[in-house]
Amino acid sequence: MDSDRIAGAARQVKGSIKEAIGKLTGNTQTQAEGAAEKVKGKIQNTAGSAKDAVRDATDK
Repeated sequence: MDSDRIAGAARQVKGSIKEAIGKLTGNTQTQAEGAAEKVKGKIQNTAGSAKDAVRDATDK
């Protein structure tokens, strides 16, 4: 498993928590930052998945 997948998943969780805190407190900036963090994490996770797929294809 690529390290980008792990870091991306962690970033998604962090973003979800931050977004939830923003919703609870009514802080739209924190909420938006959390949503952006989730998107960045998803992109990073996808990049890690792609790296894994390439690695798996070349290992065969």
